[in-house]
Parts: sequence; structure tokens; C-alpha cells
Amino acid sequence: MKPEHPPTQISITSRKIAIELVAYFEAIKGAAVLLAASGLLLLIHKDVHAIAAAFIDHLHLNPASKYPHIFLDAASNLSDGRLMLLALGALAYSLIRFAEAYGLYGEKAWAEVLAAVSGAIYVPFELSGLIHQPSWHGGLLLVINLLVVALMVWALIQRRKQKETSE
Repeated sequence: MKPEHPPTQISITSRKIAIELVAYFEAIKGAAVLLAASGLLLLIHKDVHAIAAAFIDHLHLNPASKYPHIFLDAASNLSDGRLMLLALGALAYSLIRFAEAYGLYGEKAWAEVLAAVSGAIYVPFELSGLIHQPSWHGGLLLVINLLVVALMVWALIQRRKQKETSE
């Protein structure tokens, strides 16, 4: 059974533009994490505690206060193996983001599924964060993430409808 009104070119174009924006966003996330991983690899065999202390000093923070002290403690406990593990995890994450961006830009269904699932995974953590420590940026991240998940689910539904009408 065919629908009375086929999807308009405007709705198809709008969907494509929205998905391309998500693809660019995912590529930017992948690039940012890849840069962070590169920075972690550069820290191997360096005095991480000294670098962290210099960073805190540069920001004119009190190293004895709560958050700078936590940062210094974490830097002191990072071994080369931990840094390598963090860098490899960041590399894997960025490769997944790049693959997702490539697939979304190429209008692949698997990329839409990946984007919907990977976005939905973060929602409970973002909600928990907002409950325990409400902030405007936490709320903004949740809204953006929910919009991306909704867009991907909508795109998958539209893809299925198009497939059914073409059969």
C-alpha cells in the first residue's frame, strides 16, 4: 500500500542536512579526543606531576585547595602503562567517532543505528549528573544528545518507510 503523499523534497533535504551536521559533530569529537590521546602519548616518560603543577601554577590556582589537589594526586599516580591504556582507549573512541561520521555523511543505515545507540548510552549518565549536580551545560548536553538520538531514530523510521513503499 502506497502512501497518499510521498515525502517532500524539503523533508528529505532537511533530514540529510541534519544528519550531515551530526556527522560533522561526531568528526569534531573524534578529532578532539585524538588530540587528547596524542597529548597523553607525549606525556609518557615525562614528569607528569611537574607538568600538572606547572599547569596549576599557570592558572594561578592554589595547589592545596580541593580540585587542584585532586588533579595533582591523579597526575602523580599515572604510570606509563596507564597513560598508554588511556591513549589507546581514546584512539579507539576517536576511530569509532570517525567511522560514525563517515557512515552518517554517506547516509548509511548502520551509522544511524550506531549514532542512536551510542547517544542513548550517555542519557542515563547525563540524567544522573543533572540530578546530583545540576548545571546549564549538563542540561544542554542532555538536550543535544536527546535531539541526536531522536533524529537518528526518526531517520531510521523514514528509511524503513521508504523501503516499504519501494517494494
